[in-house]
Amino acid sequence: MIRIILGLLLRAFVVLGGAAIATFSLLWHAPGDPALAIALARYATIVPPDVIEQIRAEVGLDQGFWRAFVGWVRPLLVGDFGKSSVTGQEIWPQLWTAIRYTVPLAFAGLLIGLVISVPLAIIAAKKPGGWIDRFAVGIASLGVAIPAFWLGLLLILLFSVELGWLPAMGARTPAHMILPALTLGLGVSASLTRIIRSGILEARESAFLPAFRRRGVSERTIERDHVGPHAAIPVITVLGLELAFLLEGVVVVEVIFGRPGLGSFLVEAIFSRDFPKVQAVVLLTAVVFVVVNLLIDLAYSLLDPRIGGHDA
Repeated sequence: MIRIILGLLLRAFVVLGGAAIATFSLLWHAPGDPALAIALARYATIVPPDVIEQIRAEVGLDQGFWRAFVGWVRPLLVGDFGKSSVTGQEIWPQLWTAIRYTVPLAFAGLLIGLVISVPLAIIAAKKPGGWIDRFAVGIASLGVAIPAFWLGLLLILLFSVELGWLPAMGARTPAHMILPALTLGLGVSASLTRIIRSGILEARESAFLPAFRRRGVSERTIERDHVGPHAAIPVITVLGLELAFLLEGVVVVEVIFGRPGLGSFLVEAIFSRDFPKVQAVVLLTAVVFVVVNLLIDLAYSLLDPRIGGHDA
């Protein structure tokens, strides 16, 4: 068990360290003068060269790459995300406000995806090759192919512009979450429907199931105790990854629907070359991926003890 925990911690350290270095390197070597971009974002006017040089020294751009990187990472080790290089304000309160808008939207999208995909996949798997199965597979393939930004614009055009049922922009009321969550949920349901259907069909083809039927075990028991857990293993993987990727998809959806959250937070930071803000969002996303993968490993051990035993 200790070896497993140490392995997970080492993997988390490698992922987080790699994400931090890659993000800092991309921003550091991005085209253009970041000091000039920060100056324009800070003062919204043309600034003299001496002010630009002052900003360059202030944010550490006059240092070498590794010295600047270490200067950014060291405060993170004690939970300090630093200050915005544009506004000078602490990043964590702003980041926490963005998270409070983004996380509920992501979970709402995941819930909609589950509500649609689970019944549809179960019904489709009952008669493989039937018209319901073909319809479900077709809808799922179409849903995967449609980009989230295009789907979001279609929903705005239909429910906001044409019908006038739902608001399109902002986040003032719970009704403002419906269209963004539906945009995310339809994309998630497309992926989950195919995976759940395939997992059920594959589990029903397991070699040990005929032996249970010969012993007189009922089909309901077989489906509940054997087909379900075996089909859930790939579903858990995709579900965990979908939850992590939802945080990325939310960025696009929030921009389309004009919602505050990580999307507007990140876009604003990128355009103003606010290094600390961009790095905070990327680091947060990397932490989510690490935690989700850890939970997936734990779920594997619960669903199939052989996996946990093998790892031990």
